[in-house]
Amino acid sequence: MPKTISTALKNHLAGGITTLAACWKITRADSQVFGFTDHQANIVLSGVTYKATTGMRATAVDSSVGMAVDNLDVEGLLSGSDVTESDLLLGKYDYATVEIFLVNYADLSQGTLVLRKGTLGEVKLRRGMFLAELRGLTQRLIQNFIEAFSQDCRAKLGDSRCQVNLAPFTFGGSVSSSVSRRDFNGNSTQADGYFSYGKLTWTSGGNAGLSAEILFSQNSGGRILLWLPMPFEISAGDAFSVIAGCDKSFSTCKTKFNNAVNFRGEPHVPSGDDALEYPGDKSGIERS
Repeated sequence: MPKTISTALKNHLAGGITTLAACWKITRADSQVFGFTDHQANIVLSGVTYKATTGMRATAVDSSVGMAVDNLDVEGLLSGSDVTESDLLLGKYDYATVEIFLVNYADLSQGTLVLRKGTLGEVKLRRGMFLAELRGLTQRLIQNFIEAFSQDCRAKLGDSRCQVNLAPFTFGGSVSSSVSRRDFNGNSTQADGYFSYGKLTWTSGGNAGLSAEILFSQNSGGRILLWLPMPFEISAGDAFSVIAGCDKSFSTCKTKFNNAVNFRGEPHVPSGDDALEYPGDKSGIERS
């Protein structure tokens, strides 16, 4: 698809000497907008200040033919006022949209040449810097949007298809002691496994506002083990709310949530092993 560019900027690019600067515009999911540039001075364009003090740098921008996903990496310094380590760990830049473009910093009225648009993917932190993967717009086209038959439920607990009222299955609690950033004890009195595969949301402490999936829970000591460690330390007194877990099986849907009528799976569909099983395995006939 051809890129749109003004005649003035096109003529400038065709000249022997250019005064170009690359700019990055990052729009987070919370609508916060940040601008960065590789120019030696700040650039103000359309109400956005593109700061020159962040050390932003991108790898080469390559475009491929067809529907292949075009990716590149963006690298920059962590800044106390812009991109911070805590914001990255808290997920504030997850799925942020990014636009990279060129401008003539000597004459901003010539407009921009957009090089790439996309969303942020994996972000890595190292030695006071961050490295973010920028995924092209075709990334969404390779996602699967259809459902396949499965023995397990494909709905999310409490969503419009599941229709379970989560209020009776949501409990508040606080940390009594902590073993690590994913293993701690609380004041829960529910049976073993009640919160396994459930969701925990921190309401106070260093991880306030963050949510995590639960691997399993135990009645003894109110122990909760998360699938992944939290970005910040878990301390005694940190408060949380926790929702009962669902393992997506029909028996759990029926007995734990009394919601068999809304089960979004096919529990009687034969598994792969059943479909390939030799009849003699059950009839006593030996294979030849």
